[in-house]
Amino acid sequence: TTEVAVLSLAGIVYSQSVRVGGDKMDEAIMGYMKRKYNLAIGEQTAERIKITVGNAYPLDKQLTMEVKGRDMIAGIPKTVVVNSDEIRDALSEPLNAIVDAVLSALERTPPELAADISDKGIVLTGGGALLTNLDVLLREETGLPVMVCDDPISAVVLGSGRALDHIELLKQVTIA
Repeated sequence: TTEVAVLSLAGIVYSQSVRVGGDKMDEAIMGYMKRKYNLAIGEQTAERIKITVGNAYPLDKQLTMEVKGRDMIAGIPKTVVVNSDEIRDALSEPLNAIVDAVLSALERTPPELAADISDKGIVLTGGGALLTNLDVLLREETGLPVMVCDDPISAVVLGSGRALDHIELLKQVTIA
């Protein structure tokens, strides 16, 4: 899942959960490979494609990758070459859902916080933040500064641990 939240003064101003994350991106790649190449691939292969050539915004140099799977017509192993542009197209539906969630959060943010958001921008955490150029896509779509935190995969767990270390503060900011 993708969690979009606006935080201010140790509190949650707005939050929304969208059922789109790495797994949905992998499913989108698997579906694309079936439709375009009649090639059945597994989840691990889809994830490897996402990590290797997946991207959210055009790259300076197009990347390619050899993908092996099962030909759905002949039933035998088959190899195709995919490029970063077509994988970005394959990811368009989940990426659009993420962009829509971010825009929705910004629209619902009180005007008093607009200046803070304009200055401080958006911080991406979690595994999805590692998708190449997701920060660039969000910057283009929102016009705001966007950065990926130093260790996006561990950030969510480390943040949860810190929240538990300060349980009294957590009780103050929890939405009832």
